[in-house]
Amino acid sequence: MDTHRQDVIVPRLLSRPQAAVYIGVSPSTFDKLVADGTMPKPKRVLSRVLWDIRKLDLSIDRLPGDDEIDHNPWDD
Repeated sequence: MDTHRQDVIVPRLLSRPQAAVYIGVSPSTFDKLVADGTMPKPKRVLSRVLWDIRKLDLSIDRLPGDDEIDHNPWDD
């Protein structure tokens, strides 16, 4: 039996489309979240604009959870 091991390398820095997919939104929504400070600003690496996955994780951790969102009686 021949088994091949494939190492999966998760990049530390993500492009705009990758960062949007990572947090589960469209690129245009990601842009809005960056503009309003909900998501971090990118880093520049030479000519590339990239987002640090660790900073994305920290920003996601700071988002309110379902139990932290104010109840709106109009939603009933």
